[in-house]
Amino acid sequence: MATSNHAVGFYPRTQTIDHRVLPRPDSRYGVSKAFSEALASLYADKYEIGFLCVRIGNFGTRPIDKRRLSIWISPRDLTQLVRIGLEHPDVRYEIVYGVSNNQPSWYDNSNAYRLGYKPEDNSEPYAEAVLAAEPSNPDPIAERYQGGTLPAAENTPQRRRRHSPSNHRQHRFMLTSN
Repeated sequence: MATSNHAVGFYPRTQTIDHRVLPRPDSRYGVSKAFSEALASLYADKYEIGFLCVRIGNFGTRPIDKRRLSIWISPRDLTQLVRIGLEHPDVRYEIVYGVSNNQPSWYDNSNAYRLGYKPEDNSEPYAEAVLAAEPSNPDPIAERYQGGTLPAAENTPQRRRRHSPSNHRQHRFMLTSN
């Protein structure tokens, strides 16, 4: 089942995450993907239907920007994950990341490797050209979170102050203490 990196897009880029992290959707789109994973879990438990939830990073023939160098998946690597989902006899309910063998990566994809995934591609051959084309003044929120521009969407200047690194932890504490 195709889910998305946006189900966990509010994790910072500095944190490596695996299939066991709690959802931290970065948008309503991310919420819908987190919901689909929860629904798959329900059907796996209740009706014994097997699901391989693939949190797709970015699918395409090549990565197109700096963020996608870390989350890109090639067509042949995604085909391999789809095959695992269809053919692996032990898949009941699993979450894996749909990414090629990119370095750096924000994901510990050991669950996919456990199921036999062996990515054949990585983003390194595209890195020099992609990085040369990057804008010189990127959005600080988009640069901070794994979800890129979606966490930054709908942010007003007031909201942006809340997401600055110096205010982020304090703001979260204030929300949980009320």
